[in-house]
Amino acid sequence: MSEPSKQEMVVSVRTMEIITALLFLVFGFVVMTGSIKLGASWGSDGPQSGYFPFYISLIILLSSAVTLYQAVFQNKEKKQEAFVDKEPFRQVMAVFIPALVFILGVQLIGIYVSAAIYIAVFMVWLGKYAYWKAIAVGLGVSIALYVLFEVWFQVPLPRGTWFNPLVIIGVQQIKVYRQNIAVHI
Repeated sequence: MSEPSKQEMVVSVRTMEIITALLFLVFGFVVMTGSIKLGASWGSDGPQSGYFPFYISLIILLSSAVTLYQAVFQNKEKKQEAFVDKEPFRQVMAVFIPALVFILGVQLIGIYVSAAIYIAVFMVWLGKYAYWKAIAVGLGVSIALYVLFEVWFQVPLPRGTWFNPLVIIGVQQIKVYRQNIAVHI
């Protein structure tokens, strides 16, 4: 396999090591601060609540500092080494961005409608299935989720805060009606 050219590289290994070390430094500092607030010393009855997290965060801070030092001062040759190339990055983003849209959709229009749309779009876009198959599977999975969680387990899943399309077919009223019967019995 040939070495990838610099034009194909999205980000270098050195840059990612620096970013990761900085993020872990912040994480270690936050955990250490919280453990100090809880009490990170040895009390009369043994270790306080923050004792163990304090020392774990100390290890994280030291390890991150060593990683940051190595990335900045010692591993300068990794500046030319690709962490990810454009094509694999594009493939990951082709799944990651729709997943973020799905999460937003769950918040806005609920999990059932979002799941049906998400599954159908992925089946058509990436799987190259026929539209009717994708729609059938998307609706089938959403209906199965509804029956499993709402009817059998009686655990409501997110229905959306912005717009609830299930109200159109009376699902919201059925749920309220079932709850009222359960209360009156």
